[in-house]
Amino acid sequence: MHYVYALRVYYSEQQKRIMRRLTPSLLLTACLLFTASTAQAQQTIGHIDSQKILKQMPEYETVQQKVDQLAKEWRNKLEKRQKEVDEMFKEYQAREMLYTDEERKKKRESIMQAEKEVEQMRSKYFGPEGQLFTRQKELMRPLQERILTAVESIAEREGYDYVFDKAGGEVLFMYADSEHSLNDDVLGELGIDTEQQQTRSNNQNRGG
Repeated sequence: MHYVYALRVYYSEQQKRIMRRLTPSLLLTACLLFTASTAQAQQTIGHIDSQKILKQMPEYETVQQKVDQLAKEWRNKLEKRQKEVDEMFKEYQAREMLYTDEERKKKRESIMQAEKEVEQMRSKYFGPEGQLFTRQKELMRPLQERILTAVESIAEREGYDYVFDKAGGEVLFMYADSEHSLNDDVLGELGIDTEQQQTRSNNQNRGG
């Protein structure tokens, strides 16, 4: 089970470290405004793919393993409880004719309550705001902060006016020239050897 974590558009509000998502419509507006203003002032725009950067950070694999281990433990717990509910239902079906009306009613209510508990457990662990989602955010936050710091450093040093994150396709680009990608710059700022990462990836692919 893999989970995507992305930084979006970087603005300067509270402590100049608040991340916001730029919707396609806002992106289009920004592009139009940028085009209209180029005659007056030249602005420099760069872009990154934070998902690709994250996956090349050495800490990412460790964090992902922790998330996957939690998911496995909670999934096993959920499956165990679901199996118990299934057994309750099978027993009810096998003995239904032997129960009195009152016993039959109580058994059905018990099964329905158990099924409800399973759904609550599923939501608790794997829901949109569940424990797995919360835990993964906590584990990934330090990595996201490092990327943001690296982006800010590069933008200030190299004179970029805007840096967009196009990870996950949520910020849509009609065209993004690869020469403006800052992925390698950010990885360099983080002290990550991209050639070493590529060699390791190639070796893993050959080994698989």
